[in-house]
Amino acid sequence: MARDTDADGEGVPGRKASPWDVALRLLGVRARSRGEMRERLGKRGFTADEIDAVMARLDKHNLLDDAEFAREWVYSRGEYSRRGSVGLRHELRAKGIDEAVVAEALAQVDPEEERGRAVELVARKLSTTSADLTERSVRDSMTRRLTGMLLRRGFPSGMAVDVVREQLREHAQTG
Repeated sequence: MARDTDADGEGVPGRKASPWDVALRLLGVRARSRGEMRERLGKRGFTADEIDAVMARLDKHNLLDDAEFAREWVYSRGEYSRRGSVGLRHELRAKGIDEAVVAEALAQVDPEEERGRAVELVARKLSTTSADLTERSVRDSMTRRLTGMLLRRGFPSGMAVDVVREQLREHAQTG
């Protein structure tokens, strides 16, 4: 059986999905920030007036909440993607979240839990290495690689350096 519309709302000749339908489809995939929703609707070719009308309607039905979005993003990306607070801040800013809302959401990040995630990531990498860490050049190379990994995942630089040094020291003592 053929559907009337495809994922973009186009499929019936001469018929284009309404901005409201597109917005609901976007929200059906995952929660969106206000900035992200505006951007996605704009990319679909809707006018500023159409976007404003949809945003007002979304607000009326309480379908967009940047604070709740930011809290959920921080929890989800921290817990399941093992992202650090610096990376989470960048991601939320890129999604158009206000700095005050970002700060509030990041306040829920427990520094000890964040450090624990960093330790876990480094320990996992070290468990698969057979490198001779007693050799200075090998240890220095491993330090750079592991620190870089944590920095790319958005962990604070001081924490990344401390965790890598600590884990390398422990690994050398037990290995």
